[in-house]
Formats: sequence, structure tokens, C-alpha cells
Amino acid sequence: MRLSTSCTLLGLLASSLALSAQGLTHTANGLEATGPQLTTRVDALREDVLRVRVYPTGHPAEDASWAVLPASRTARVTVTADADGFHTSRLRVRLDADGKLTVLDLAGNILQQDALPVAWSRDGFRVTKTKTQLDHFFGLGDKPGPLDRAGETFAMWNTDSFGWQESTDPIYKSIPFFLEMHDGRTLGVLFDNTFRTFFDFGRERADRYSFSAPAGPLDYYLLYGPEPKQVVEDYAWLTGPTPLPPLWSLGFQQSRYSYYPQAKVEEVATRLRHDRIPTDVIWLDIDFQYKNRPFTVDQAIFPDFKGLIAHLDHDGFKTIVITDLHVAHLPGQNYAPYDSGHAGDHFVKENGQEYVGNVWPGPSVFPDFTQASTRQWWGTLFQEFVNDKVAGFWNDMNEPAVFRYPSKTMPDDVVHRIAGNQEQGFQDRTALHPEIHNVFGMENSRGTMEGQLALRPNTRPFVMTRASFAGGQRYAVTWTGDNLATWNHLRQTTPQLENLGLSGFAMAGADVGGFGGSPSADLLTRWLMLAAFQPIDRDHSAKGTNPHEPWVDGPVHEAIRRRFIEERYRLMPYLYTTAEEMSRTGLPIDRPLFLEFPHAAADNHPLDNDATGEFLFGSSLLVAEDPNPDDVGTYEIHLPPGVWYDYWTGARFDRRAPIESSDHEIRDAARSLPPIEVKPKLDVLPVYAHGGAILPMAPLVQSTSETPKGPLTLRVFPPAPGEACSGSVYTDDGVSFDFRKGQFARVQFTCTVAPDGALSVSIGAREGSFTPWWSSFRVEAVGVHAAKAEKTSLGSALTVADTGKPQTILFR
Repeated sequence: MRLSTSCTLLGLLASSLALSAQGLTHTANGLEATGPQLTTRVDALREDVLRVRVYPTGHPAEDASWAVLPASRTARVTVTADADGFHTSRLRVRLDADGKLTVLDLAGNILQQDALPVAWSRDGFRVTKTKTQLDHFFGLGDKPGPLDRAGETFAMWNTDSFGWQESTDPIYKSIPFFLEMHDGRTLGVLFDNTFRTFFDFGRERADRYSFSAPAGPLDYYLLYGPEPKQVVEDYAWLTGPTPLPPLWSLGFQQSRYSYYPQAKVEEVATRLRHDRIPTDVIWLDIDFQYKNRPFTVDQAIFPDFKGLIAHLDHDGFKTIVITDLHVAHLPGQNYAPYDSGHAGDHFVKENGQEYVGNVWPGPSVFPDFTQASTRQWWGTLFQEFVNDKVAGFWNDMNEPAVFRYPSKTMPDDVVHRIAGNQEQGFQDRTALHPEIHNVFGMENSRGTMEGQLALRPNTRPFVMTRASFAGGQRYAVTWTGDNLATWNHLRQTTPQLENLGLSGFAMAGADVGGFGGSPSADLLTRWLMLAAFQPIDRDHSAKGTNPHEPWVDGPVHEAIRRRFIEERYRLMPYLYTTAEEMSRTGLPIDRPLFLEFPHAAADNHPLDNDATGEFLFGSSLLVAEDPNPDDVGTYEIHLPPGVWYDYWTGARFDRRAPIESSDHEIRDAARSLPPIEVKPKLDVLPVYAHGGAILPMAPLVQSTSETPKGPLTLRVFPPAPGEACSGSVYTDDGVSFDFRKGQFARVQFTCTVAPDGALSVSIGAREGSFTPWWSSFRVEAVGVHAAKAEKTSLGSALTVADTGKPQTILFR
């Protein structure tokens, strides 16, 4: 009997239950404490990562996970036993006689502490932790609302939520991972339970926070920093980082529900090239299909689908098509996806029969994605699209959405089969829908990704999913769902993408301009400007709304929009280098300020709480969107401590504390200096580069399939004398996995500023066997006016050949 599928054990545990001190047993990797009704087990997976499990004595939960990598779930380190617990080289664990758990660092600082013993009842269980007014919480994916989750409550239940608002919960994804920051120390928590779970970050009681579930395992992981960057990297170790995407997926993308007929797609592509708006991708929504049936093409309106894809590819456009998971229920009508799925018994069941629910094609059936064999079958359905050179696939409606019920999803009595997932720890069994609901979309995108790898083994797959779960970043990128064309939804984009990045989904975007409704000209322009500094830049809109293409509001707006899209392409070497870092470390592309400046405030609270609307694009650029973009008044920009430069003009801002300041004063330097007052202008988005940054930049191209012509620019923003200065560039073929064989190029850069102001820039030896597109470097020194250098609008520049060997350039 397992707790995840039965309420019987819950019925036996109707109150908070204490452990017996005599039940504490030390293990090589942690401890196990057994009471008459509950057992608690704590294992150290690494020196800084713990796993905590509580279960009815004699009935351990299945040791399995959809979220956690098998190698991480089974990792162990040896610990040192203490009288009331154990310690590693980073953490100390105490378990009180009443069953309350405390985790500390080795200096004795409490990182997390149970406020109450685990409460278990017929309604499920609840874990309650202590909380103070200094605690801040981040993560949980793209839940709407402020960046900081403190004082809020949330439910995890993937929900089709068109037109969600700031207070809407739940929406499309369930990512039960969060960072807790307290007095400069950060702890990550992954609650690995796939049922409808609940999080209360101090709404019910300001001195407590909790997470709970009606059923399933009480299984959670603790990841210690103390820096937030380390927690994010630990989470990537635990659940996997976002893979390196194809280069073209970082370009501008044009979409609509829907572009049809075929001539309309060709018209949009032609206009993009005619107006010289750099673009890499065109998306096809459901209307290219015959009667909205997945894996079909309506030949009447797309008479030469294969020719269209080839023509777009020739002009530098990749094509992404939607492939929803609801298979039209058409027995005996020669619809291959249904016929082959039925023959292979690949659809979920209700009362022993294929479950049928209404979605876009009408009556539909749903693949049983928790079966490995079903995922393999699903992958074969993409064969014809792959043959036609379709570049990527879009899994929408996979919460799963069903039109038939007020719940917007399938009933609880639908049966799923878990089979062929032994590597993840699962034994073959069945499960009711409440257990599988939140991972259904993730396993859908997993089947799509694995299918691409089977059909194109040396091509990086591109899959976009709307619904997912913790760990889903291994299989697909995502977006924030059906937003609206409002200023508030533009404002929501930044905290949503930041929290998604902290939750593993570093490749994410929002529908630019808003999906529902028609944006004003100013709103669409501001949104396209901001999206140029986001991981996925996709302009998308719904049927019945005004067009969203960059040219729709006339030449003045088009010129502004084009300029920002062009700047994204000039920054492509920097963006791709940041994406490669993401694929190794899990660090997101769009980052909250506290990720790079965790101690910027004297009281160690996150600087982002003062700097609403600001975020980091990679580690070196700070974007300061107006936090109230529909307000005509001025707004404040709070730069972190250090030297900063206006990215557009080169103007220098010194936000350092005086040299004689104490450590306390240095940490508070940014808050003690007056903020920068900005008067909003339609065509201006404030962007700042950190002193000591070296940004790799490229000549402008119309798509990433075009080889840049000219040198690689290294734009150097000099630091204060004696401070760090570095950068790097990474490149490869942009599409294959050959980089795993060493076929990449990476170059590191550093600089120093002498007391007399002379700038020295060092270029390291090229790593890897790939030959990059550039043959020379143009080194631009911002704010430096060297006598023997070319004068530029930002300073001066020198061009040198790329020899592949170390060299130094001096600006004097």
C-alpha cells in the first residue's frame, strides 16, 4: 500500500505526531528516526544538499521522482554523527525529540526550522517552518504577482487560465521550488510532490510559512548557498539545467493565432525581409491543420506546405508548428494518429475505456505520457514534419485543458499507467489523475523532445510547452501563457521571467504585445523594446485582435521597434555566451539583481525590492524598464554599488562608497546615494553596463543563419582602478551537438586600469577546435580617449587580428 494512492494511512494519522528519541538512528549519510506512527529520514546528497522524507512507519513512499535526476536522487556523502543529528562540511542537522527539524550552517545560524511537528490528518499533511519579517521568498515559476512571494499563498495545479490577472492562481505550471533568503543566507527548497500542493509564505501567520499536500509523498530537498547563485546551480545539479538551445531560437520570432492561408505566411515573411526587421522564426498556430487535428495540414489553404517550409528556410526563417496533445477521436476515419495510438493502446482510460474530452478538434483522446512506450510512439508522429524540415514544435493546451468541465481538465477518475520509468525509480503501476495532472504536460514535452532526438540525433531540439513541472526545463522552453494587451501585463513580464529563471526555466518568454486584446501603438512599441532583452522574443497575438507585426503602427513606431530588435542581434554573441553558461550552470539569462549583488543592502534584503522593474540581462547589463509604464511621471533607477555606464551613451555613474567607509557602509552604498531620476521617453529604454564588463558584439545580420561580416567587437566598460574586469565569448555551429566533441570556440578577456588611466585589454588563447566567423577583434574602450586609436561616439577603438593566441591591447 502506498500513501500516494490511498487515504487509508492518512486516516490512521489524524494529528501532529511526535517521534521517540529512542528511535533516532545514525546512518552513514544522515539519520533515520522511527516513532510508533511516523518515520523521518534525512540524507546528505552533497555537503550542501539534503533530502528529507517523512512517512508512516513501515510504509515508505516510493523512492522515485519525475523532477530529480536519477544520479542526483541517489547521490550520497558521508556525514559526521552528532548526539541529536549530524553535520557535513557545510551544514548541521538537528532533530528534536518531538520530531522538529532544524538546519543550521556551521557557524550556528539557523537556515530553516520547523515551527511545529509534521501535521498529518485525513486531509493530507502540512510542513510548517518558522518565518521572520526578514525572510524573502522567490521562485514557484511564473505565478503572477510581485517578484517576492512573502505574504502570499499559492496552489500548484496546472490550469488553462486565459487572461490571468495579477491575483490569479493557479495558472499553467507547477514548479514547487523556491528560494528562502534570510539575512544574507539563501536556502532552496524543492517539495517533490506532484499532487495539488499548497504554499503559504506568511499569509495565515506572519511568523510561519508552510507547504502541504492532500496525498503523495512528504519528500523535500534543501539546497544551501549561502549565495543565491549557488542555490540556483545546486538546483540545476538536482533537476538538470536548461540545455543549450539552437542559436536561431534566440532571434526575433513572429507569430499569430493564426497566419493562414499559405499566402499570408509568405506575405509576412516577405514584409519582414523588405523592411529589414531581423527575424529568425515564423510560427504556425492551429489553423494550418485540417479541422484543428494535430499532425495534419489543411491542403486547401496550405497547398504546398513542404515548399513553404523550404522557401522560408531559404530566406533565413525557421518554422515552428503547433502539435497539441489532444488527438481527434476519429475511429475508422483513416486518421493515423488516432489509429496507431488506439492500436498501440496509448490513450488514458476512464472506466476501462478510452477517455474522450472536447478540445479544439472536438471529441479527443489523450496519450498516456507516463508510459515510456507511449512517449516513443508519440515521437514517431513528427516524422513527416521532420521530413518537411520543420525546425521546432509547440506543445500547447497540455495542462491538460479540456473544454467539457468547469474544472477545465479531465476528471479525477481518469487512469494513467506508469510504465518503463524504472530509471527514475518508478515501478510499473497505475495512478489516478490527481497524481499525474501536474506532470502530464512535462511528460508530453518530454515525448516531443525525445522524438526529435530519435529522428534528428545530432540536431538540438526546440520544444515549447505551456504546462510543466519541476525539472521540465530539461525537455522544453516555455512562455507565460495567454496574457493580455495591457500595461499591467507588460509590467508582470519581468517578475514572471525572473522567477521562472530561478525555478530552472531559463529559456522563457511572454507573448509580446499581449495575446488577448489589441495593444495601443505605444504599448506594442514598449513591449517590443523590453522583449529585446528577454530570453525568448516572440511577438504573438490572438484571433480577432489587431495585427502585432512591427510595421502596423506606421514608420515612426516601426523604426523604434526595428532599432531594438537590431540591438538584440548585435548583442547575439553576448546572449549566446550567456545561454551556454546557462546550459552548464543553470544560471538564468534574465536575472534579479540579488543574484549578482546579494549583499547590496546593509540589512541584506534583496535590492530588487527597491528596484522594481529592473533586471539583469546576463551578468553585465542592467535593464531598467519603467515600473509604471502607463504613468507619464518620472521614475527612479537604483543601480547596485560599483561603477556603471549608460549602455547607449557611455555616460559613467560611480555608485561606490568612499574608500574610508566601513564594510557596512560599502554594502549600503547604492542606497545611500540618490537614485537616478528618469523621465520616460517612448524610444528610450535605460540600459546600463557594469564597470569591468567586456561585451562581445557582432555586425548586424537579418537572421542568425547569415554569417556576420566584419570583426567581433569587444566593448570594454573600464572598471575603477584595481577592480575586476572580464568577459568571454562562446560560439559553435549553433545547431548540432558537436560542441560536446570539442567543436566550439571560447575566448576569455580581461582588462586592467592603471593609476594613470591607461587601459590594458588582454585576449586569451582560443579554446576548442571550432573556427569562428570572425578573423579580427575590434576593441572599443568606452570613455577612453587614446591618442593612437580610432575615435568613436563612446570612446576609442583598436582593431587587431584574431591569431587564436594570447595578446594584449593598450589604450594610452
